[in-house]
Amino acid sequence: MPCDSQLKPQQTISERKDEIRKAVAKFTAALVNGSAQVKIGPQGAIAFEGITAADRDGLTDACVYRRIMVSGSALAKAKIAAAEARAGQTVNRQAVGQGVHSHDGGRTWHDHKG
Repeated sequence: MPCDSQLKPQQTISERKDEIRKAVAKFTAALVNGSAQVKIGPQGAIAFEGITAADRDGLTDACVYRRIMVSGSALAKAKIAAAEARAGQTVNRQAVGQGVHSHDGGRTWHDHKG
């Protein structure tokens, strides 16, 4: 489900898009300055650790990953690449697309199916 389809009450799609841009910018800044880390799961899913709920603003790790890879900074992409190297595998876009995620910063992984 796209990030911008999760509207708050009385919120327009344009307002949500602005919130998403601001939240992704906070993720990017946190990755670059080292206050947030990237974790890659055994199945190739991605999780961001060290982001507050307020800074997350309802965005999933998958949404943030997609936004960073499409239009994020080279430094943020480098942090993701470094996490992939540490994990010994790349992010699996199919796992991300199927909803595999973590609620605890990458310690456990699941997909809410079944």
